Amino acid sequence: MLDWVSAPEYWLSRLLLERALGLLYLIAFVAALNQFRPLLGERGLLPVPSFVAAVPFRRAPSLFHFRYSDRLLWVVCWTGILAAAALVAGLPQQGPAWVPMLCWLTLWVLYLSIVNVGQVFYGFGWESVLLEAGFLAVFLGSASHAPPVAMIFLFRWMLFRLEFGAGLIKIRGDECWRRLTCLYYHHESQPMPNPLSWYFHRSPAGIHRLEVAGNHVLQLVVPFGLFAPQPVAGIAGLAVVVHQGWLILSGNFAWLNFVAVALAFSAFNDAQLGAVIPAQAPDLAPMPSWLAAAAIACSVLVAVLSYWPVRNLLSRRQRMNVSFNPLDLVNSYGAFGTVTRERYEIVIEGTEDPEGSPESKWREYEFKGKPGDPNRRPPQVAPYHLRLDWLMWFAAMTTPWDHPWILGLVERLLHNDAPTLKLLRGNPFPDQPPALVRASLYRYRFTTRKERKRTAAWWERQWVGEYLPPIGLSRFEYPR
Repeated sequence: MLDWVSAPEYWLSRLLLERALGLLYLIAFVAALNQFRPLLGERGLLPVPSFVAAVPFRRAPSLFHFRYSDRLLWVVCWTGILAAAALVAGLPQQGPAWVPMLCWLTLWVLYLSIVNVGQVFYGFGWESVLLEAGFLAVFLGSASHAPPVAMIFLFRWMLFRLEFGAGLIKIRGDECWRRLTCLYYHHESQPMPNPLSWYFHRSPAGIHRLEVAGNHVLQLVVPFGLFAPQPVAGIAGLAVVVHQGWLILSGNFAWLNFVAVALAFSAFNDAQLGAVIPAQAPDLAPMPSWLAAAAIACSVLVAVLSYWPVRNLLSRRQRMNVSFNPLDLVNSYGAFGTVTRERYEIVIEGTEDPEGSPESKWREYEFKGKPGDPNRRPPQVAPYHLRLDWLMWFAAMTTPWDHPWILGLVERLLHNDAPTLKLLRGNPFPDQPPALVRASLYRYRFTTRKERKRTAAWWERQWVGEYLPPIGLSRFEYPR
C-alpha cells in the first residue's frame, strides 16, 4: 500500500548519507566545544548573554534564550557529539524509526541553538547547509525499512540549490567569472589556503581558464541532471562529487564541500554504489504509515518554503547564503560572487616594553590556520572550521572599528587569557602578558617558483600600514 512512497533501491544511499552527515555534525560540535567559550561564552568576545538580552527569541530561536552558561554550552556540545557519534556508528538506525528521528531532531535543535546566538562567528553559509540537511535527515527513517522517496528528492533539491545558486552568483557577480580569469587570484586570496593552494595558484593561466569554464558547466548545467531518471542522475551526482573533491584539494572551506558530497549520495542508487561498495540490503520491512505521512508533510513544507529561494535565484539581485526563516530551512546558497585580487592579513604583535619605542622587541602571534609566518606552509584544516581565523580575513578588508570583537581580542591577549590563547597556534609570552599589543596590515602573495626554490618560503609579504596602534591595559580601564 505504501510502495509508492518507498525507495528500496536507495537503502545504501541513505546509509552513506546519514553516516557522512553524522560525521560532519560531530565535527561541528567538536569545533563548538573547542571555540565557543572564548568567542561567545560568558566572557567571550561577543558574549551570548548580551546578545539574547537584545534579540528576541522569535528572531533567533535558541535554547540559550532561556538560560546561558558556559557549563550548559558544554552539556549541549557533548550531547551533540554523543548523538552524532551514535548515528555515525549506525546504532539509532537499528531501532524503530522514531529513534533515529529523535537523534537527528536533537542534533538539529542543539546546533540551531548554537548558530542562532553565534552572531558573526557563525555567519557562514555552511551553517545553514548543515542545519537544512540535518532537518531533512529527521525523516529518513531506520535501517529496517526503505527510505521515503520524497526525502531522496528533497536532498537532491537542496543540492541543486547549493550548486546552481553558487553558479548563478558567480555569473551575476564578479566579471572575472565571465572572463574566466577569477582563478588567476582566487587560490591565493581565498580566506584560508591549504597545502596545495600554492601549486594550484602557480598552474598555467590556460588551466585556470579551463577550471572556471568547467565550474560553470558543473554548477549551471549538471545540477539539472539530478532530477533525471537513472543513470543520468547518478552521472550528475558523480560530477558533483568530482567537482567538490577538486575544491577540497584546493582550499579550506570548512565542511561546505563535504556536505555537498554527502548530499550527492542521494543521486546514486544502490546498484551504482554497489559497484564500489559491496553491501547487501537486508529484507526491508514496510515503512510505518506515520513516517510516510511525516515525509509527505515535510515535502509540502519544503515546497512552500521554496518560494523565497526560487524567487531569489531568479532575481537579478540574487542574495548569497540567505535564510528566509529563523529555523534555517530551505535556504539560498552561493559562494565567491566576488573574488578579491589581493590578499591582506592582520599581523598581531606584542611587546614587554611598556614604552613601545622603536627599539622595542615585538613578538608575533601566530594563528592556527591563517597565513602569518611566510615560511610556514598553509595547513590542512577542513572539514574543521577555525572561526577566528576566518573572521580575521574579513577584518583585514575594513577597519578595526567595523569589527567590535577585535579590541576584545587585544584585551584578552593583554591578560594572557588562557581560553583565548587556545584559539592561537602558540603564546609568544608564556611567562607574563605583554605590556602592549599592536596590529599591522600586510599584503601577502604566494612566492614564485624561483623564490620558493631560493628561500623555501610560501609567502612574500609587504608592510602596508598600521591597523591598530600599540594598546596597553590602560585603554580598557574604565571608571566604576
